Amino acid sequence: QVQLVESGGGSVQAGDSLRLSCTVSGRTFTTYTIGWFRLAPGKEREFIGGIVPSGRTTDYGNSVKGRFTISRDNAKNTVYLQMNSLNAEDTAAYYCAARVGIITPRAAFWAFWGQGTQVTVSS
Repeated sequence: QVQLVESGGGSVQAGDSLRLSCTVSGRTFTTYTIGWFRLAPGKEREFIGGIVPSGRTTDYGNSVKGRFTISRDNAKNTVYLQMNSLNAEDTAAYYCAARVGIITPRAAFWAFWGQGTQVTVSS
C-alpha cells in the first residue's frame, strides 16, 4: 500500500508563490508516477500535472503551464509543486496521486490519493 501526504498549503495574496510537498511512504517510491490535481467548490477535479519516476519527464495542464513546476527528490520520497504568480482562480484543495505508468490527466486512472491541502489566494 502507498500513502501520500500533502503539505504546504495556506493563504496567500495574488501574485505570491507557494510550494506544496507530497511525501510518499513505502520503499517503492521510484516505481510511481506522481500527479497533482485540484478541486475547487463548484468545479470538476482538474489535472495540474505529473512527473515520471525518473523525474526526467513532466506534463502540465493548460491552466498552469508556465506558472507551476513539478519536481521530485527520490532520496526523500517527496514530490514538489512550485506555484508562482498565484491568482484567485488557483484557490482549491490540492491533491497528489500515484500510479504505475505514464502521466495521464484522467483522475480515475490514478490508484492512490492523499487527503489534500487547501490553498486560498486572495485578490
